[in-house]
Amino acid sequence: MILSLSELGVEDSGRNIVEIIFKSSWLKKDTPFCKIERILKVQNTQRTIQRFEDCRDAVKSRALISTRKNPRCAADGNELLRFHCTSISCTLGARGSSSLCDSVPGCGVCTIIRHGFQGKAVAEGDQGGASKGVRTTASSGRAHDSFNCTEGRRAMLVCRVIAGRVRRIADDAPPEEDGLSQLSAAAGSYDSVAGFAGIYSNLEELVVYNPKAILPCFVVIYKAMES
Repeated sequence: MILSLSELGVEDSGRNIVEIIFKSSWLKKDTPFCKIERILKVQNTQRTIQRFEDCRDAVKSRALISTRKNPRCAADGNELLRFHCTSISCTLGARGSSSLCDSVPGCGVCTIIRHGFQGKAVAEGDQGGASKGVRTTASSGRAHDSFNCTEGRRAMLVCRVIAGRVRRIADDAPPEEDGLSQLSAAAGSYDSVAGFAGIYSNLEELVVYNPKAILPCFVVIYKAMES
């Protein structure tokens, strides 16, 4: 299978489902917040899919031999539906285009689709180090809000994620231990860590340590409305 993208037309039931998922998790729904230009389906290569399934199998195997029982991890690796917002600097989606550009790493969405997610240093550890991971969210609204971008046109990736064993940072954690500052300590025994959610759910912000455990399935190309 060759990596490719295909557009979901307005008559496609799959497009309606993705659009509902995308729009339903924005907090402010009383006024238009964005205009969807295109919704594309990612046709991942067999190699990418196999690496994703290998991550699932690894989590399931660890769960079966662990003294701490975790039914979700043992069943499916604790698979979740997550969002990740990124930049788009090419004509992908414009005038029916479904071709990936070669602007790496300039164009965020094409870089991720071509080469996969790349773990980035997202927090400082207690000893001054940093752990690498990919930040994902349970809602498109949170993904949009957390992405620092001045451009109106953006790309929202709808992904399947093997969350595995999740470390939850307690709401009553001391200031020096809150946020995502415990990443370094957690990386050894956990597959992901949930940060503070604020007005969102307790698993709203999830940093996944292994980029191969994230499989992009759809790309929503949209333009944010001025507030």
